[in-house]
Amino acid sequence: MERRERRERERRAREEGRLPPGQALTERWPVLSTTGAPRFDSETWRFRVTGLVEKPLELRYEELLRLPQVEVTSDIHCVTRWSRLDNLWEGVAFRTIAEIVQPRPEAKFVLFRCMVPYSTNLPIETCMEDDVLFAHMHDGVPLLPEHGWPLRLVVPRIYFWKSAKWVNRVEFMDLDQLGFWEKIGYHNEGDPWKEQRRSLNLGLRVPKRFRKG
Repeated sequence: MERRERRERERRAREEGRLPPGQALTERWPVLSTTGAPRFDSETWRFRVTGLVEKPLELRYEELLRLPQVEVTSDIHCVTRWSRLDNLWEGVAFRTIAEIVQPRPEAKFVLFRCMVPYSTNLPIETCMEDDVLFAHMHDGVPLLPEHGWPLRLVVPRIYFWKSAKWVNRVEFMDLDQLGFWEKIGYHNEGDPWKEQRRSLNLGLRVPKRFRKG
């Protein structure tokens, strides 16, 4: 019965236009990462925003949590072909951070770095969508460390590898700079509705040990 119900929900999601091509629905949230969760120390952790901004920013974790909070409900679409619907996120909107730091007119791209050797890149206009946020809560409870706590970028309209876990640095840039997966052949835009999984102009083979990212 459980499998039948999942298939029926998947059928409805396709009919409603919520399930991109090549995706299968799941109720679970698989843990996919190139590393384990890093250790978090509230005394030393900092959230830093630099680059082409008028007001560079550095916040302690408790200061970040005191910023205006938003709730966003959105779907996850992973490049490994699973989707999970109706995720409730709570955190700080990217727009809120942008309003504080005031990006300069020449800032066209954003590079996100993390507490582990991982990064991802996005155009600034994608980041400024109203459903993009730095999340610390999921479905009403704190994110699990393996899913990105203390802070995860969430960019719902793009494949989920762009929603970097454990993010702690944001840099506004005039030129694009490829992130971790983009450097080894993943598509630079990652639109799930266009199935932009791999870059057409690179054709690189992703090392087996990294295929869960």
